[in-house]
Amino acid sequence: MLRRSKLLVAALAAAAVTLAGCADNGGNEPADTGAQSAGFPVTVGAVTVDQRPERIVSLAPVATEMLFEIGAGPQVVAVDDMSNFPADAPRTDLSGYQPNVEAIAAKSPDLVVTTGDPNDLIAQLTKLKIPVYLAPAAVTLDDTYRQLTELGQLTGRVDEAGDTVTRMQDEITKLTRDLPKRTAPLTYYYELDTTYYSVTSTTFVGTVFAMVGLENIADASDPDGAAGGYPQLSQETIIKADPDFIFLADTKCCGQSAATVAQRPGWSTMSAVRDGRVVELDDDIASRWGPRTVDLLRVVIDAVAKVPA
Repeated sequence: MLRRSKLLVAALAAAAVTLAGCADNGGNEPADTGAQSAGFPVTVGAVTVDQRPERIVSLAPVATEMLFEIGAGPQVVAVDDMSNFPADAPRTDLSGYQPNVEAIAAKSPDLVVTTGDPNDLIAQLTKLKIPVYLAPAAVTLDDTYRQLTELGQLTGRVDEAGDTVTRMQDEITKLTRDLPKRTAPLTYYYELDTTYYSVTSTTFVGTVFAMVGLENIADASDPDGAAGGYPQLSQETIIKADPDFIFLADTKCCGQSAATVAQRPGWSTMSAVRDGRVVELDDDIASRWGPRTVDLLRVVIDAVAKVPA
């Protein structure tokens, strides 16, 4: 479990630095192919698709969630081994971290969607004349909106993608509109794993929490951005900062909870633990910066709303 969280931290940090970065569809034919085929070929950035793709391979959980959210699920024939949402996504043993080009090509894809380019994946697939859309880890919500829009263009789901973006924007506006005004901001510690890796306000997660008016105790640990926005804090630093909230993004990977946090030496004296403000997040929602970002924001706002202004 700890190894998985380490991989997550490493992947998140690598993405930030770069940006500062076995099953098919069972033979079922995608619906309304003819109705959606107009408007092709389509070019988005460096990728061109000549006709609406009907055999899409997704190599990243957030890409999978985006594709299904915009209605392109029937066109997806295979997703990577980490894509566990939605439940009916055609999950395989394909890896987005260590991709096997031959295994990917065996799915006969007419579009591959990935969030990274390990081992020159894109160049290798391009040589095989397989279009690849690269959607790096989002840094802001605008990045998420843009990727949803571009996937809509590439998959022939323009209207559905536009509706998804509008819905997200409307829900976020509604959630943040009535936040109470506070004389002093509430502080928080966001935990990625049990070795106390965290995020700063420069990361995607940090910008979401900033929308709620929260102040991040990890910012002081990466003032120059040398850690890519993902510094490792010490227990002493966290306890001394005494944040108003502790948000746990390691409940699945590392089995952490309000109860386990309270058992850590010295942590029971912290305000967040003492006052019941340790918030258990869903690791997947917290680390996939797509349509379910709204769900993450809702959990944070619900927790903050319980603290009198």
